[in-house]
Amino acid sequence: VEDALTEEDPQDRVPLQKLRLLGESEELRGLLQNPHLRQLLLTVDQAEDKSSLMKKYMQEPLFVEFADCCLRIVEPSEKENVLPE
Repeated sequence: VEDALTEEDPQDRVPLQKLRLLGESEELRGLLQNPHLRQLLLTVDQAEDKSSLMKKYMQEPLFVEFADCCLRIVEPSEKENVLPE
């Protein structure tokens, strides 16, 4: 995380309590049982140019399904539809 975010990017950080929700998700656990997805994630983790690889992998339906699942957990859609007061 530290190599991807600087202290100038606090709005891009996910609170620890929301990250813990990822570990509790049965849907996410199911996706992570897929060996192809696990290999994609390992490749991204080990890559020097993560940004380019992420752009490539966001064309992979399985990776997009994984990313969408993570986002639904940490940013539920109900909050997206609420207008600020």
